[in-house]
Amino acid sequence: MSRRRIRRAALAYSGGLDTSIIVHWLKANYGCEVVCYCSDVGQGTELQGLEARARALGAAEVVVEDLRVPFLTDFAFPALRAGAVYEGKYLLGTSLARPLIASRQVECAERTGCDALAHGCTGKGNDQVRFELTYQALAPQLPVIAPWREWDIVSREDALEYAARHGIEVPAKKGDLYSRDGNLWHLSHEGGPLEDPGTPAPEEMFRLTGARAGRPASAERVKISFEAGRPVGLDGVAFDPVSLVTRLNTLAGRHGVGRADLVESRVVGMKSRGVYETPAGTVLIEALEDLCRLTLPHDVLRTRAELAPRMADLIYSGLWFSPLRRSLQAFVDTALEAATGEVTVELFQGHADAIARTSPLSLYRSDLASFDMTGYDSRDAEGFIRLFGMPLATVARRGGPVAPASSGSTRV
Repeated sequence: MSRRRIRRAALAYSGGLDTSIIVHWLKANYGCEVVCYCSDVGQGTELQGLEARARALGAAEVVVEDLRVPFLTDFAFPALRAGAVYEGKYLLGTSLARPLIASRQVECAERTGCDALAHGCTGKGNDQVRFELTYQALAPQLPVIAPWREWDIVSREDALEYAARHGIEVPAKKGDLYSRDGNLWHLSHEGGPLEDPGTPAPEEMFRLTGARAGRPASAERVKISFEAGRPVGLDGVAFDPVSLVTRLNTLAGRHGVGRADLVESRVVGMKSRGVYETPAGTVLIEALEDLCRLTLPHDVLRTRAELAPRMADLIYSGLWFSPLRRSLQAFVDTALEAATGEVTVELFQGHADAIARTSPLSLYRSDLASFDMTGYDSRDAEGFIRLFGMPLATVARRGGPVAPASSGSTRV
């Protein structure tokens, strides 16, 4: 972007290497004040000392918000209800956090009198798209500064050298192998040896999920309670969203549940490899899908399944605030009004398997499903089969081939 006059910029600040040097760079290159905005979405110890570090870097103001509850209730749980899993494996932990952070950054900018927004996303990644699409949806009038698309820094080593040259203390050191992003929903790993898809992820890299050798020798079961598709309790005890996910992360994590290693399709057009740890999310997906099969009619279940990849694509691409995402969510929320009940999930050696389920709104009737003929007049099946098979009979009576010729003599 052209170097227009900026008086005050709101920076999405994480306290990491990139955003630490960006505070200095913005002041030096735009001559503006910098408001550092940081959201707590469950990063844990990463937030320790963050405000003090930002002020030491020269931030005019530092805003830190605890967004753990809205992150789960307004972003992660809606995606869970939608069954949104990107390319069959990724549970969208980073993708879900970015629109929340960006939306609150916009609010912070307006509240603190900023006339620009800034972020530390690279020009190759997905996050630049997620942040800036949110900006466009909520504050299209504010210009965006993306230093990675302007400066001459091209690598992590360059960024570390910039920090050293200007006396900026940063948490990253040379030799750090991985780029990580963590929140209550997941922990992601990229870079280092993972940039070779043919190299298995090193066991010592994982932080949330236990190594095979240290996992419990026997299975463990947990009963998860849902109300209209929202997780509300564990083993008969009600929990708030943060406590529920935190406890389930610990429980499932020690069994090694929730690892996903995949080469995915980035929004910007390239393939990249990511390794994700999502213990609680993996268990909740397994449980809720099982409960939906018990409580939803087939056509609703099937339609939700058809829309789930579309929802995942929208979330991954940063289109959380789009009219289409909101419209699909309205369908999902209505469809899952009946998804109330309890599901027992067994955890063992990296697997989470639903093994029992109950619901006051169950569509399962034992008198209809049992092998004895009570509660059902089998004579009704004759007319049903005749009507259901009418198209087949019509084709047969017409004559001619019913399928392409095969090499054998039997007509298929």
